[in-house]
Amino acid sequence: MSVGVDDPPSPLTGQRLEQNVPNPFNPSTRIAFELSAPAHVSLRIYDAAGRFVRALVEGNRPAGIYSEMWDGRDSNGRAVASGVYFYRIVAGPFESTKKMILLR
Repeated sequence: MSVGVDDPPSPLTGQRLEQNVPNPFNPSTRIAFELSAPAHVSLRIYDAAGRFVRALVEGNRPAGIYSEMWDGRDSNGRAVASGVYFYRIVAGPFESTKKMILLR
């Protein structure tokens, strides 16, 4: 048995939404997620009152590991205020929501 770069990659472990990094953040943060199968993906940002702020992903994606950046701006390109925000992914039957903090 050989060990090293010739080993096959490990299979994807499942659907997952990671905590954003850094958190708290200013001016931008990275949101990573994993898909174990192809799916239509919706990754959206909401404010603390539940109002839609911006869609980071809206479309079909193959299985894989993804990373998206949010620059703290809304869908019109305006900088949003400091505060608590939520990001939510819906990918096929998988749904998950996490909290993040923007400090300006």
